[in-house]
This record gives sequence, structure tokens and C-alpha cells, in this order.
Amino acid sequence: MALLLVPLVSLVAIWAFAAWITSRGVFALFDVERVTDKIGYPVENAIEALAEERKAALVRLADPHRPGSLRDLRTAEQATDKAVGVVRDNSRNADLRNRLDAASLHRLDGLVAQAADLETVRRKVDDGQIATTAAFTAYNDEIDPYYSFFHGLNPLQSVALDRQARVLTELSRGREAAAREDAVYSAGLAAGRLTHAQQLQFADAVAQRRLLFDTYPQLLPASDSRLFDDYWNSATGRALRSAEDRIVGADVDAHPEPGSSDGLVVSAGDWQATAGSVLGDLASLDRQAAENYKGRVTPFAVGVLVKAGVAGGFGLLAVLVSVVVSLRTGRSLARDLSALRKEAQEASGTRLPRVMRRLAAGEEVDVDTEVPRLEYPEDEMGAVGRALNTLQRAAVEAAVRQADLRRGISDVFVNLARRNQVLLHRQLTLLDTMERRTEDARELADLFKLDHMTTRMRRHAEGLVILSGAAPSRQWRKPVPLMDVVRAAVAEVEDYERVEVRRLPRIGVAGPAVADITHLVAELIENATVFSPPHTTVQVHGERVANGFVLEIDDRGLGLTPDALLDANLRLAETPEFELSDTDRLGLFVVSRLAQRQGVRVSLRESPYGGTTAVVLIPTALLTEGIGDSDTGEQRAPAAVARQAVREPAGDRGLPDEIELPVTDGGGDEAFREWGLVAEAPCEEVPARTRRFEIAEQRADRLGLAPATDRSARPEGPEPSARPDAPVPLPRRRHAPVLVADNGRTVDGVRRTTAPGGDAAGREQRPAPQATPGGLPRRIRQASLAPQLRADDTTRTRTATPGAAAPATDDRDADEVRSRMASLQRGWQRGREEADDLTVPDRPTGPGGDDTGTTSEGDGR
Repeated sequence: MALLLVPLVSLVAIWAFAAWITSRGVFALFDVERVTDKIGYPVENAIEALAEERKAALVRLADPHRPGSLRDLRTAEQATDKAVGVVRDNSRNADLRNRLDAASLHRLDGLVAQAADLETVRRKVDDGQIATTAAFTAYNDEIDPYYSFFHGLNPLQSVALDRQARVLTELSRGREAAAREDAVYSAGLAAGRLTHAQQLQFADAVAQRRLLFDTYPQLLPASDSRLFDDYWNSATGRALRSAEDRIVGADVDAHPEPGSSDGLVVSAGDWQATAGSVLGDLASLDRQAAENYKGRVTPFAVGVLVKAGVAGGFGLLAVLVSVVVSLRTGRSLARDLSALRKEAQEASGTRLPRVMRRLAAGEEVDVDTEVPRLEYPEDEMGAVGRALNTLQRAAVEAAVRQADLRRGISDVFVNLARRNQVLLHRQLTLLDTMERRTEDARELADLFKLDHMTTRMRRHAEGLVILSGAAPSRQWRKPVPLMDVVRAAVAEVEDYERVEVRRLPRIGVAGPAVADITHLVAELIENATVFSPPHTTVQVHGERVANGFVLEIDDRGLGLTPDALLDANLRLAETPEFELSDTDRLGLFVVSRLAQRQGVRVSLRESPYGGTTAVVLIPTALLTEGIGDSDTGEQRAPAAVARQAVREPAGDRGLPDEIELPVTDGGGDEAFREWGLVAEAPCEEVPARTRRFEIAEQRADRLGLAPATDRSARPEGPEPSARPDAPVPLPRRRHAPVLVADNGRTVDGVRRTTAPGGDAAGREQRPAPQATPGGLPRRIRQASLAPQLRADDTTRTRTATPGAAAPATDDRDADEVRSRMASLQRGWQRGREEADDLTVPDRPTGPGGDDTGTTSEGDGR
């Protein structure tokens, strides 16, 4: 509509200007009629009254004692006052003044102001202090401005009519000249003689009258001009001319003497009859000429009105037609624009977001179905519609191509991550074999560190899979104790020794959610350790709530600003689309993706220590009841699926105990079959305890040392051998996080046992060792040695009683004695350091920077 408003307003402005131009003549006609009625006729009456008063004053001055002269003067003065009063009153009318132009208003105000001078002339006449000729001039000066006012009174828009109006004014002035003749000669008759000055005034008036009547009637139309010509050719006109000639030609001395001529060549009776008749006839002729003028003005006024009406009417009609056409065109444009706007809004607000959501969900999108090619009319709006449709298709096509590109990138990431996982699984298997084979404690500690580092690398590779939108390959079929899940998460953290895990209730996590919950908690604990000082601890505790179970992870770092905390919580709650440019918060994105997948709610808040607390709400649907605690329960893992071991390095502290997490169920076979990680034939279940722990016990038995850890939970039955074609083991953690009771004291958990399982690789059944009265395990000599290394063949089969130990050999070489003594020394040193750890949290390392021979039990972290 704004486009149509400009030409419409321009058309209306042009029509208004044309209407004003044409109607101005109509308004001028109305003004002429109004002004003529209000001021024209009153001014004419004032002129006639002043002429009568002038004659009476001159007669009074010529013969003060003449009977009736004073009465005639007073009567004339009253008539003049009345006529001038009407002019004065009408000049104050606001409507009249609005209809007059500036020049006419100025002359009218001059008339009203000059009327005050008339009193001065009258006073001089009454006192006889003014001469006749002076009085004649004074009254003439009062009358002349009235004729000047007539000349500029609202001229018409017609040149001919305006000229005729001016001619009528001049003819009226000619009648005034005849009245002046009458006044001068009447004064001479009253005085009994005509002075030379009076004769000059008379002659001047005659010349003026004849000039006006001889000139201006010719400018009138023929009918009016003929009226004046006929009159002056009549007897009355000729009589006046004859009398004027005689008076002007009379011999009047400038300085008369007794007996000289008095100049009164025309008798009083003849003059009064002739002059009176002429003045009356001229007034009649003026009125008749004015009426004829009005008759000529009427057609002109009608023509002006018709022109104004036609111009205004046709202009108004054109404006109305333009308005109608503009409205129809504007509505059509508005409809088309509204349709295009709705289409654009639908595309930007509904269609494109729906396409983006479908693409984000991995669905296939057909561009022709989502954005079909629409048909538009062949006009400008149609061109805009086609361009908009093309733009929508281009946007959808770009989104599809972008989704394909991102899907390809994700597939590349997943492929790379899967390959890394295969290599990491193989590396873990190789490390397990090396840990079995090595006899050196320092090398074993380094292998454990490498084992833990490999476990962390596997978590990072799994995070890459999660970032790519795929599910991790580790899957569980059976529920897993929540304590094992938390310990497994701690085992995947670099600074696991700084983590304090308080006692958790005996509750299980559903198998399909174990991997995701473990990874989620590991990411949060990793953040807590990274963004807190190295000398502080990270506490993990939880409790049941109405909607599930809440885990809280507290750190003692610097915390987050309110804006950063709000932004992090938004990322955790909304799970935005992963952007390749946002690489500084991969952990938050992984946590958000895992939480969304399992329905877990994760939020951050300020911790009581000034750092940050991560709150993890595990819904009830992911929890199970009636499962044993990790310290007392028994876990079996199907060997038909690859096992993954979560390991923690022992550092240089010796060989601490460990726990094992659940292994994947059969659902992961397809995920690993393409890399050859699934065994061809099913194998027996494997014990929950790790092989490294047994290897450590065997070495300790060979060295004659009691292990630092509890052996009472040793599994029975043969242990599977680490053959190359066996399934890849799941990650196992060799060092459990410290279990802290609610009162803050360390709790010594009881080792869990598992049912025997696995293949029969030559290992013999071992009975569980009996415990001493003090609760310590009773060692069976040579129970951990290979059959080839035992003293004799009769003792190669392990007995079920503690006393069935093989006899010791007295032949010991120097190397064996030295090794035993060194082991004994390391055991004493480790015991002293463990005793120091109970009171000194941060103890210095041993010489050379290592902690060889120490253990992490009782560490509290």
C-alpha cells in the first residue's frame, strides 16, 4: 500500500490545487457581492451625502443671513454623519475585512480616519473662518478617497468585467464633477456674484466632467455607451452644456470694481432646473449601467461555477477511481505478499526446522517431497514466488548435503574410533600377557601404568563414538552393582587416587545403561579432578531419592561464574547439536548426549567447598533391587563375548588388589565380529578376579612373602588361559577406589568371589585357603607354582586342606636368597609407609622419586 500511497497523494494534491484555482473565481464573485452590499453601497451613499453637505456649506458661507441656509446645512450634516457612520460600522465587520485584500483594507481604514477631519471643516464653516473656495477644496478632499477605494475594490478574474467596473466608477466620478459645478455656481448665486476663483473652480469641474463622459462611456458595451451618448445629445444635456459654456465664458474680473460684471450669466431658476435635472438623470444612468453590469457578471459567474464544478467534479471522480483502483491493486498485492510471507514463515519456522530435526535424527529427506516446485503466475509477484521457492529448495538441499557431509564425517570418526578400539583391545590383551610373564616388580608397575593409560585411551575413543552419534560397543546384559559402576568410572580417571567414594547402597544398574552411566560418571569425575588443585580430593557420594538415585561429585576448585554455570547447565539439559568448532567442551557434550540417551538428569551447582558439584539423577527405571554388593556378591561374565578390562596402575607401590567390572553380553557380537573379536565357539565363564592378582600372589608365594592384599576370596576352579584366539577381555581395574563410610573412615571391603569358568588350559583346581583365627588367609606352600616347579610329582595336585603343602627344599641358591631378602625388606618398608599413610595424607616419595613396595590400600584416595 505504501507504493500506491505516493501516486495517490500526488493525484489528490493536483486535484486540490486545480479545484482551488477554479473555485477562486467563484469565491471572488461571492466576495464582490458581499463587499458591494456591505461597503460599496454605503460608500456611494456617503459620497452623495458629502456632496449635499458641501453645497449647503458653500451657500451658508456665501450668504450667512439667507433664510433656511443653516437648517439646510444641519440637515445635510446629519445625513452625512449617518452615511459615514454606516461605513465606519461596516469597516469593523470581521467577515468583510477577511474578504478584502490588504490594499482595500488600508484605503478603507483611511476613509474612517479621515472622517474625523470633517468636524474641523464644519466648525470653521459655522464660525465663518474659512473662505468659500477653501471649503470647496476641503470637502473635495473628503470625497476623493472614496473613489480611490472603489477603484481597488476586489477586481474580478475577468479583464473585461473588471474594466467595465472601473468605467462605472469613473462615470460616477463624472457625476461628482457635475455636482461640484452645481455647488460652486449655487454659492455664487447666494453671494450675488461669481468671483474669479470660483469661476476657475467651476471651469475645472466642467472640464473634468466632460473628459470623463466623453472618454469612459466608449469603454462600455454598445448598449450602455449609447445610453450616455443619447443623454448628452438630448435637450437636457445640451442645456447644461450651454449654461456651462456661458458661465465659463463670462467676463469676471479678478479684482472686481463697482459696476463690473458679476459673472452670473445664468439665472438661479434656470440653473437649478438644469443642474438638478442633470444630476438626477446621471444618477439614473449610473444605476442602469450598474444593473446592466450585473447582468453581464451573472453569466461570467455561472461560467466560473461551471468550470469549478467540472474541474472539481471530474477531479474528484478521478481521485475516487484512483482510490478504488489503488485499493483493489493494493489488496491484490497484499494478498500475494501475504501468501509469500506465510510461505516464507512456514518454510523458516516449520518446514526447515522439521527437515533439520529429521536430518539430525538420521532420517532420509527427499527434497522434492519437502519442498515441491510450485507454479506461480507470470508476473512480478510470480517471479518473487519462484525465487522464494528456489531459495527454499536451495536451503533444504544445502541442509541435506550438510547432513550427508556430517554423517560422513561421523562415520569416519566412528570408523577411526572402532579401529582404535580394536587396537586398544589388542593392546590390553598384550599387556595382560606381559603382566603375566614379567617377574620384575618395577616393570610390572610400569605395565600397570600403561594398562591404565590404555584404559583411558579407550574411554576417549568411546567418547569419539558418542560424539559421532553412535552407541558405544560395550554392552551389558545383566544388572551391575552401582558401587562397581562408580569404581569403574573412577578407574578411568587419571588422578583416581584423589577420588573418595563413600559407601553406596546395594542397588544395581540395568545392564543396557551400565556403559553409558560409567562413561558419564567418569567424565564428570575427570572434570572434577582436572579443575581442582592437585592436593585436594574429589568426593563421590549418593543417596536414594523419590525419583531414583542421586550421585553427587564434589570438587574443591575455583568453581564457575554464574554465567558459565548457567551456560553449562543449558548444554547439559538441551543436548545441542555438536559443532566441530566447539572443541573446548567435549566432555559436557558427551555427558549431555549420554544423559539424554538414558534419561539421566545432570546439573551443576556450587559445591560447599567453593568448587562445583555435579548432580546425577539416575531414574528409577535404570535401577534394580536385590543385587549383591560388589564386595560380597559374585559376578559371572559370559565368555562368548569379548571382555574388556578396566585397569588402574599400581604405580610403584606393589601389587594392590582389584575388582572386575561386568563384561558385554551377546548384544555386542555383531559390533566386534567385523574385527574378529568374537570367539568362534563359546567358552566358559571367567572368574571375576583378574589374572594379574593371581600372578602377584604366585610371585609372592615363590618369594616366601604374604601378599599385602586379602586372598580369602580366591575363586575355585580352573582359570582360563590367555590364548591368542580367546575373546578380548573387558577392561578391569586393578586398584579400587577407597571406600569411605558415612563417618569418613575407610571401610575394608570383603573381596568378592566368582564361580569358576573358562577353558581348561592346564591349570589345576585350587581349594580356597582357610583363614587363620585372626582372619588372615593361610598360605599353602607351592600352591601357586606351576606343576613343573613343585618339589615332586606327588604334590602337584592341590589338596583341599590347608596342610597339604609340599615340603620345602633346602637347596637354595644365592640369587633366590637375595631375592627373598629384598622382598622381605620391601614388605617391611611398605608396612612402615602404610602406617605413615594413616596419619600423613601426603607423604614424600621414596628415593629416586618412586614408591616401590607401597600399596594404595588405606590411602583414602
